[in-house]
Amino acid sequence: MNRLARSVAAGFALLASTLAVAAEAVTVYKTPWCGCCHEWALALERAGHDVDTVDLDELSQVRQQAGVPADMLSCHVAAIGGYFLEGHVPLEAIAALIAQRPDIAGLAVPGMPQGSLGMDGEPEPYVVYAVPRDRRAAPYVFLRVGG
Repeated sequence: MNRLARSVAAGFALLASTLAVAAEAVTVYKTPWCGCCHEWALALERAGHDVDTVDLDELSQVRQQAGVPADMLSCHVAAIGGYFLEGHVPLEAIAALIAQRPDIAGLAVPGMPQGSLGMDGEPEPYVVYAVPRDRRAAPYVFLRVGG
């Protein structure tokens, strides 16, 4: 196979994997009064995900069942492909998670960083943490955004 054919084949493979990732269903658990949570869910929908939004007054039970550590909390939690997404996790990190399928419980962006997906304001640097399934292990850096 010549170089051009390999490039075209690689491009089609990338497109197919991107479309497969985009088709992933997401359930977003949020409080009814949270506007940034709504914006984050809309961004996932615009990216091609099938999004189901569940409004709850209290999210602690969902977080506990998912295995979200107390020091990783933000304003919403989501479930996708057997993983949790806590907070304003960017689309790039979600795509990498689904494409790579690492052996972790989920991804977390603690707090509510300005300029992150769904948040207004001047973008500030933040970290996307990978949270191990073993609750005794510390979360580690999955992706640095900005700065």
